[in-house]
Amino acid sequence: MASYNRVVLVGNLTRDPEFRTTPSGASVVEIGLAVNERKRDASGNWTEEPNFFDVSVWNRSAEIVRDYTRKGSPLLVEGRLKQDVWEQDGQKRSKVKIIADRVVLLGARDGGSGNGGGYQQQQQGGYQQRGGYAQQGGGYQRQPQRYDAGGDDYSQEPPKDDIPF
Repeated sequence: MASYNRVVLVGNLTRDPEFRTTPSGASVVEIGLAVNERKRDASGNWTEEPNFFDVSVWNRSAEIVRDYTRKGSPLLVEGRLKQDVWEQDGQKRSKVKIIADRVVLLGARDGGSGNGGGYQQQQQGGYQQRGGYAQQGGGYQRQPQRYDAGGDDYSQEPPKDDIPF
């Protein structure tokens, strides 16, 4: 029988990342991620129910998370579930945590909570900046995206009469 183990979460860090290096030299960061689920209660009002997850991020991704996030930072994590089992005080204990394969930082580069910026890990292990940022006056400002239709440069969107249908 085939099996499939993938999870994608978008949430906020519940604490500052806890960075360490293994004896073999690998970098690992442990983070807590809070993901809110919106539900209607019995009276019909919307409520948010938080869910908390422990996540391990390894190697270069761990260093990026350590350097560019802190408590409250928005983050997208894609990875797999792993169950840890141990014995404590004569009782068997277990915990399911997430091993991150892909991490996308969703906040602005300056630590704000803006959307659309940040860095995204690529499959080959490198990172590529998402969104266009330019440094102006000591901070980073998002540059507007331009629409380009066959050489014409429109600053907003194409004219409505150029739509071919």
